Amino acid sequence: MQKRNMSFIITKTAFCEFFIKISKIKVMIKKVILISISIFSVLLNACGQKTPSKTGEKDLMTCGKPTEIQNTSMKFTIDKTEEEWKKILTEEQYRVLRQKGTERAFTGKFYKHKENGIYVCAGCGNELFKSDTKFESGTGWPSYYDMIEGAVTSKTDYSHGMERTEVMCAKCGGHLGHVFGDGPNPTGLRYCINSVSLDFKAK
Repeated sequence: MQKRNMSFIITKTAFCEFFIKISKIKVMIKKVILISISIFSVLLNACGQKTPSKTGEKDLMTCGKPTEIQNTSMKFTIDKTEEEWKKILTEEQYRVLRQKGTERAFTGKFYKHKENGIYVCAGCGNELFKSDTKFESGTGWPSYYDMIEGAVTSKTDYSHGMERTEVMCAKCGGHLGHVFGDGPNPTGLRYCINSVSLDFKAK
């Protein structure tokens, strides 16, 4: 009888250890899934960067637009403190325009917008893009192949482990999105812009 009890205890202990190991494996799997989701979100928020074309893709630095890559100490005509911007902008506008955030793809109010008019900076009202330069890029963000002359400035962006060209409002420095060299003619550019960074003036 004593041997049977000992055998039962050993078997029960083995089962307990087995289930503890299974639980640990489940926790590890959950962590891997969460990390994978985080990485996917970062890649998705890279403003719809397409795979560069092997032939015919134009070099942003030779297209003439946007304006030359600037350094991070550039000055803007509209200069407000962060506290002033917080009073003017909504929480989401502040996150994108001032903290360089990105709205989720396919959620922006101007993604499928087709009215005739001018898209302006949501921070200062600067006229940025004409509606006739807007096109469907399939990336999930409003896209334009050209800007209004002098309305946008740019700089190299190394965030998220990538090298991209960030575009900003030339008057207030508000973050708009990024520009890529895979757009349609006549410029070959794709200005990939956050809807929340924009407002619209209908004609």
